[in-house]
Amino acid sequence: MSRTIAYLDTPNQQKPSRARTEMYNTMRSDDVQRDAMATFGDNYGALTFAGENARRRLGPHALEQLERTVQHGEPLNEAIANEVATAMKDWAIENGCTHYCHWFQPLTGSTAEKHDSFLNLDHNGQPLAEFSGDALICGEPDASSFPSGGVRDTWEARGYTAWDPTSPAFIMRNGGERTLCIPTAFVSWTGESLDLKTPLLRSNDAISKQAMRVLRLFGNDAGVRHVYTTLGCEQEYFLIDEDLAAMRPDLAMCGRTVMGAQPPKGHQLDDHYFGSIPPDVQAFMGDAEERLYELGIPAKTRHNEVAPRQFELAPLFERANVASDHQQLIMNVLKRAARRNGFTCLLHEKPFAGINGTGKHNNWSMSTDTGHNLLSPGKRGGSNLQFLTFVCAVVRALDLHADILRGSIASAGNDHRLGANEAPPAILSMYTGEELQAMLDKLATGETAAFDSKTELDLGSTVMPTLERHAGDRNRTSPFAFIGNRFEFRAVGGQAPVAWPNTVLNTAVAESIDFIATAIEAAVAEGETKGSIEASATSVLGDVLKQHRRVIFNGDNYTEAWHAEAEQRGLPILRGTADALPAFRGDDVAEMFDSYGVMSTRELNARIDVLIEMYCTTVTIEANTMMQMADRMVRPAAVRYCTELAESVATMATAGASCTAVASDLNQLISVMDVLATRQGALRAAIDHNVGDNDAHASHVQNTLIPAMDAVRLACDDIESIVPVDLWPMPSYTDMLFG
Repeated sequence: MSRTIAYLDTPNQQKPSRARTEMYNTMRSDDVQRDAMATFGDNYGALTFAGENARRRLGPHALEQLERTVQHGEPLNEAIANEVATAMKDWAIENGCTHYCHWFQPLTGSTAEKHDSFLNLDHNGQPLAEFSGDALICGEPDASSFPSGGVRDTWEARGYTAWDPTSPAFIMRNGGERTLCIPTAFVSWTGESLDLKTPLLRSNDAISKQAMRVLRLFGNDAGVRHVYTTLGCEQEYFLIDEDLAAMRPDLAMCGRTVMGAQPPKGHQLDDHYFGSIPPDVQAFMGDAEERLYELGIPAKTRHNEVAPRQFELAPLFERANVASDHQQLIMNVLKRAARRNGFTCLLHEKPFAGINGTGKHNNWSMSTDTGHNLLSPGKRGGSNLQFLTFVCAVVRALDLHADILRGSIASAGNDHRLGANEAPPAILSMYTGEELQAMLDKLATGETAAFDSKTELDLGSTVMPTLERHAGDRNRTSPFAFIGNRFEFRAVGGQAPVAWPNTVLNTAVAESIDFIATAIEAAVAEGETKGSIEASATSVLGDVLKQHRRVIFNGDNYTEAWHAEAEQRGLPILRGTADALPAFRGDDVAEMFDSYGVMSTRELNARIDVLIEMYCTTVTIEANTMMQMADRMVRPAAVRYCTELAESVATMATAGASCTAVASDLNQLISVMDVLATRQGALRAAIDHNVGDNDAHASHVQNTLIPAMDAVRLACDDIESIVPVDLWPMPSYTDMLFG
């Protein structure tokens, strides 16, 4: 099935836009070594109210107040709201906007917006464009139909959106329409959070407060007013011909294939990985990147991924809150750009069984507002103690809270991916690399060591350069790996909003920083190490490692031996979502989130209820889709082929010809159809089974419904392998991945 559009012959592909041409001309200039974002010319961030767009329209006082909030986490000065609102409105109207919206992230995992026009009437009934500071700061969308986990009843409709000034407002293009989008938090009338952003912002404050204590202990707080987490999320995705995708009800309803026989070739040859990007895909990438640059999203890397028709986009690091907003926009932009270029973009963690799935590697670190990365090691043993303090806090947090960190990335889609084809397993462990491991081993014995960040690598040829080799290798099987100046949480799913796992990670690390800082402060104040920060920190960190280094594993996480060893170490092994999400029910977990002001117990339980309900509903939709496809597509195709075979057997018998092979094919197909019918009965019973509370329902889905679906799938795939191509009613894996 060929595409109906000649992508390479369209005007947009023949001649790049003026903005894009200017961007690349600027990138080629002599100033390319300056701040990377400054090199993208007028195109970069053209549709965001930040940088030059804000500086040209705000007075010095308002600009200074706003920048203090954005750069240093200072409280918002509401007195400047009217000036900011007026400037934002004027800028938006100049760029063709007629409406604005408060853009937020409810518990659906997607984004939400309600558009209001700038139109108002004066006292004479004359129209005017108006946007006040009150409208900027607070909106009131109807909250009744968003999931709340019981925080609000459906008849309690009032909710509020609150401006997040740390994330730039942006203009979203939708055909000929342009809308000013203002990133906001979303809370109920009671003040309880109903979104993903509010807990993330609170967790950032928690980690900043505790990290500042460590900086003061080591005397490195001069000029530092705030510590924030940084985030860079690699986004994997599949691109499928939209005409083929439209013929698959499962892709339309579920975002993944619930059935499909394996093609002869998958990614066994690794010939797609980092290969030459197909021309039509590169045209799509250029289109998507231009939209991302306009929105101030620093797209950096693009390449072919492991599986056929799989690709990746990676942005530069940003503050976690902004990066979280940008991740939602990236997924939106990829889907829209795919449609414009004749593709369907699949972000599901496992759209094709048996083939590499889609992840979103969550590169996480901590930085000061003066630009110092707190997870970047120093050179000398003494100067590494602050770095090691933060590393040990992460080690302790991962060991104590591996269960809820596993739960933070749990979903119906990610259960298919974890531990399969390039994805890390569901067991949470940490990879440190040899150099950092050696430092931690010495620290556990009361010694410190220098971190030799790089060595030389001789390639053995005089014409080739000597390379700088990093201190540690990368471990693609580790779910949580140190890679030089950050930790890579590799287990986050491809379609997941990143705010939630980073909220959990931030809170767990804040608790451990608090614990370590308190212990060091006490050791400095009294005991044998009184007055010595170095000796006190070394002693405290050594004790932390002795208790929690069981979570460190630098080997192959895929092996059965590691799974057995992890069980012996006492690490939690939570294979599915139904196993993982109840970990949040613990009293100690609720106390941690509440004590650091991230979420109340009621807010936390609401989120877990929403996630469990979403898991059950998602799988049930997939099961019903599978039943419909089996009834309306697979079985009719099998019956048609049975009829053809039966007629052939009868005709050949009448002619006196041998028909053993054809009769055997007929009997085999009838047998598989009988198996399918039996398994569909079991699946229907599993779908209709009435279960009690949320947790029990999730267990039923994981342990009964999903196995029943797997059994039906096997039968459907067996039938697909028998029925001729001309009778099969949907595109096959071969069609979609290699057509």
